[in-house]
Amino acid sequence: MRVVVAEDLFLLRDGLVRMLEAYDFEVVAAVESGPELSKALAELEPDVAVVDVRLPPSFSDEGLQCALAARRARPGLPVLVLSQHVEQLYARELLADGSGGIGYLLKDRVFDADQFIDAVRRVAAGGTAMDPQVISQLLDRRAQDQPMGRLTPRELEVMELMAEGRSNTAIAAQLFVTERAVAKHTSNIFGKLGLPPSDDNNRRVLAVLAYLDRG
Repeated sequence: MRVVVAEDLFLLRDGLVRMLEAYDFEVVAAVESGPELSKALAELEPDVAVVDVRLPPSFSDEGLQCALAARRARPGLPVLVLSQHVEQLYARELLADGSGGIGYLLKDRVFDADQFIDAVRRVAAGGTAMDPQVISQLLDRRAQDQPMGRLTPRELEVMELMAEGRSNTAIAAQLFVTERAVAKHTSNIFGKLGLPPSDDNNRRVLAVLAYLDRG
């Protein structure tokens, strides 16, 4: 799997490259600025990009904007964004096109190799990988809002794990319930959020987008 890495801090960038290569990813470019990232994504067409939100020259949201531009040019380009802090607007922007293949992790997660590599693989496969801290903050903020307020406590637990990008099998194992029970909960969630029947992967992305909706 071919990866482009964008991170302005040399030590972290080098660590990401070494970790990815240790898990048999091919890092085709490791860059440190927005312009370099845009060029690498356009010319190399990687299978997935791992991108810091804040890159030179602006050090604002340069990395995120380069990634979003690349996804507009190449719809569905898998992008895993790394951030120092929880920025709900950034997470929502990533999900806005509803096509999946996106992730948002806090940089602390990079130090958990298994969790980080799992997130890269899920994003590359077209899924989502949202940081648990992002989901936890959104849960605290939005739990009483409509239509999220209609979800039961168990459905909110399933929604939280779904937003992290977990499969029904993984959710069942985490909650110590059957996959059939999880399937029933996800069906209830889709219904309460007003998501019409369609591909389940697409509905999961739309459900996460609803979960992140700022109103």
